[in-house]
Amino acid sequence: MRALGRVAWAWLLLLQLAGASHVVYENLLELEAAAAAVPPYIVDPELRTGYHFQPPKNWINAPMYYKGWYHFFYQYNPKGAVWGNIVWAHSVSRDLINWVALETALQPSIPSDQYGCWSGSATILPDGSPVIMYTGIDRPNLNYQVQNLAIPRNASDPLLREWVKPAGINPIIVPEGGINATQFRDPTTAWRAAGDTHWRLLIGSVAAGGGARGAAYVYRSRDFRRWTRVRRPLHSAATGMWECPDFFPVSRDGRRVGLETSVLGPKVKHVLKNSLDLRRYDYYTVGTYDQKVEKYVPDEPAGDDARRQLRYDYGNFYASKTFYDPAKKRRVLWGWANESDTTADDVAKGWAGIQAIPRTVWLDPSGKQLLQWPIEEVEALRRKSVTLKDRVIKPGQHVEVTGLQTAQADVEVSFEVSSLAGAEPLDPALAGDAERLCGARGAAVAGGVGPFGLWVLASGDQRERTAVFFRVFRPARGDKKPVVLMCSDPTKSSLNPNLYKPTFAGFVDTDISNGKISLRSLIDRSVVESFGAGGKTCILSRVYPSLAIGKNAHLYVFNNGKVDVKVSRLTAWEMKKPLMNGA
Repeated sequence: MRALGRVAWAWLLLLQLAGASHVVYENLLELEAAAAAVPPYIVDPELRTGYHFQPPKNWINAPMYYKGWYHFFYQYNPKGAVWGNIVWAHSVSRDLINWVALETALQPSIPSDQYGCWSGSATILPDGSPVIMYTGIDRPNLNYQVQNLAIPRNASDPLLREWVKPAGINPIIVPEGGINATQFRDPTTAWRAAGDTHWRLLIGSVAAGGGARGAAYVYRSRDFRRWTRVRRPLHSAATGMWECPDFFPVSRDGRRVGLETSVLGPKVKHVLKNSLDLRRYDYYTVGTYDQKVEKYVPDEPAGDDARRQLRYDYGNFYASKTFYDPAKKRRVLWGWANESDTTADDVAKGWAGIQAIPRTVWLDPSGKQLLQWPIEEVEALRRKSVTLKDRVIKPGQHVEVTGLQTAQADVEVSFEVSSLAGAEPLDPALAGDAERLCGARGAAVAGGVGPFGLWVLASGDQRERTAVFFRVFRPARGDKKPVVLMCSDPTKSSLNPNLYKPTFAGFVDTDISNGKISLRSLIDRSVVESFGAGGKTCILSRVYPSLAIGKNAHLYVFNNGKVDVKVSRLTAWEMKKPLMNGA
């Protein structure tokens, strides 16, 4: 993974040219002046997230479990809240919630990474020791990408405080045989089936010959040091460059259980996830992996990955990575969320970027998609709670949830719609684009069944509010199920006019014919992370209120449709702040 966002790249370009151009120097001064003029509420510490992972300061790859500790290695700039000067920072945890920052794990120190240590993955070898594969930049233009290996200096240390790059072997993979050296990065966790002598891993790239086909290339090795590329990609599709690929097995039996990365068999499906370099979101397919011919075939028609547009998250979520947790026999997903304010705001705050709450992921019993749910450990942060039961919300009404502070909260709610008869018809022009549909039918646009849901991080007068809601449409022609849209609408989230406030949305593959649907939202000061219908659709939004900060944040249930909506049960908890890297 490289820089995340156009603003970050612009800032990096300024850094590269600084000193060579008086005009650029003036731009830097202008940025500093802009940071100094940022409104006070932007730098309010109450907007820094409380229980989402962040480094102590500045800008925020490879999670794993080792000898009783969860390890998180992440790209980090120790010199500022912008992208550049990237090293691998390292934090450890016993529970994926409370974190302690350790010494830097990797930093440029050898010719093959002298200009940057970019993303990679960790693999646990059969003897129990870990190894890291990562992308290094060995030329000053930040373009030529090679793959390197690092091992712990002392594998008996459960905290893995020191990492070394074995002399004489790096880089271990270079972009040969028609590979585009500027688009060749992010090696995955390796796998090796029982009885097999070859390790395999994937590297994200574009298909040979250029064009817009993303590709995941397979590399094989017997000793984890000498690697050979399989001639054809594991899979390729016309989606643009693939960053941060991830490839892992899931159980077909619908159980909420994870599988170790090397597991194969008739009761197993595989998931291939890629981060789209141009579109800035993660998408995945579910399919079948044939190790004998090194080919993965999605269940959807081959070459048509974008048909259903399955995403882990339909909001601000990128460069995600899973790992197998042997302690709880689960697969855990982590994704990154950048800022939606300006670079000047980030410089003024002194920090930028967060990790989403770790999520347990497993295959839906239908076999068509993944389900996701916040790891159970986050519930240990719950404190004071309030509950509403059997509360009917009439058309046009909203009801405040009182009795606790909601700027940092966990909310679970079950809705029951009285009738679906009044559902609106779905505009065929918007039927395949949930985000456009949400933009046209936002929370303020009254509908038949919905919008209904939550207003979070709202001011007392509701001038500021972020809406997370559902809207139901009549079944499409030839379909029996109503169409359910889930949206996160932050267009009224702040009075600050300089924020990026896009609406995010996804369709929910659920049968709402009984009128019932659930929603869970993790609210954390400047992030709202929501899970619809038990984790079928997930949306993360970054928001920066100017009024609804700290004790001034309110929570409401609302109904802007034409039929009654009953809150069968709503429980909201205040969330305490965990130990977070010394902050």
